[in-house]
Amino acid sequence: MEFAIAPDLIYLNHAGVAPWPRRTVAAVQAFAEQNAQPGAANYSTWLVTEQRLKQRLARLIHAPSADDVALAKNTSEALSLVAHGLDWRPGDNLVSIAQEFPSNRVPWESLAPAGVELRLLDLERTQTPEQDLCALCDRSTRLISVSSVQYARGLRLDLERIGQFCRRNHILFCVDAIQSLGAVAFDVEACQADFVAADGHKWMLGPEGVALFYSHPEARDRLALRQFGWHMLERAGDYDRLDWTPARSARRFECGSPNLLGIHGLEASLSLIEELGVATIERTILATTSRLIELIDDQGFLLLSPREPSRRAGIVTFRVGNGPQEPVHRALLARGVVCALRGGGIRFSPHYYNTAEQCERALEIAREVVSEFARSA
Repeated sequence: MEFAIAPDLIYLNHAGVAPWPRRTVAAVQAFAEQNAQPGAANYSTWLVTEQRLKQRLARLIHAPSADDVALAKNTSEALSLVAHGLDWRPGDNLVSIAQEFPSNRVPWESLAPAGVELRLLDLERTQTPEQDLCALCDRSTRLISVSSVQYARGLRLDLERIGQFCRRNHILFCVDAIQSLGAVAFDVEACQADFVAADGHKWMLGPEGVALFYSHPEARDRLALRQFGWHMLERAGDYDRLDWTPARSARRFECGSPNLLGIHGLEASLSLIEELGVATIERTILATTSRLIELIDDQGFLLLSPREPSRRAGIVTFRVGNGPQEPVHRALLARGVVCALRGGGIRFSPHYYNTAEQCERALEIAREVVSEFARSA
């Protein structure tokens, strides 16, 4: 068994922060022991682990080369590298979605003083999000930025359709893939994304503090560097060299010493993802979310997430009763159902190891909560 979650918990919050697999705990413990005893005597082997992580991440997104992958601290940092690396001009605009998580909103809003307009599609007012998103673009549109799966209610976008539009119209395409990677298939070449960002602490089952930042080589050259240091140099180990150039690879975005503790943890977590296979994980997660939707309907709760299978990933959000959802969420947490309050409802986000029995019990607890509230009203 890869997970040691307390038996009195039903963990349904992988869209928030995931628990670590046993192998990840062991990898972090072993790295800590190395630091405590031989110290950095084995530093060269630590860098091998760093490169192995980049290779795993490249395979996870189907990138042509690990050289296209940089390790950022988090999604916010990666998207900020794009937002403040492009040569925006007054009158430029970019297009996104109103319901994005702040990581994929605030970096773009911060461009307003430079005269850059942020155009937002309201998902509450569209049945054809890809079509309407593209309709917001004009000749001054420089970039489209979306999440592959919306964090609050789990809408899964057709990235290939958006990517094709961007290519035809010479618009850069940026994807926040944090709610996809490790849960459902993602192909950076198929969707033709120029930039992809994703933390490792959700569906990839890793620690916080390490994130993927993919950049297509042509798009990479369009980003001005805003951070500098020894690690981002082409000749990073030649400390006495006075002349320098940024690395040709995506390492140019890694200005200083890497988070090797987090790297060892995420590399171990991704070894599990690779062993299982994303196709198997996706199939299992989608079967579980389908079962959750059936249970939600059976209990008479209001489903807020998409019903269409092609629009779903690992997130199922629903409303319990007509009143405020905060008390329901608190009651679920108190009874051991680890979930989130998002998108106006209760968000369940099961991973591959969650069972149908756990989902059934979680919805039974939700029904018990509603009954208790009704009796006390």
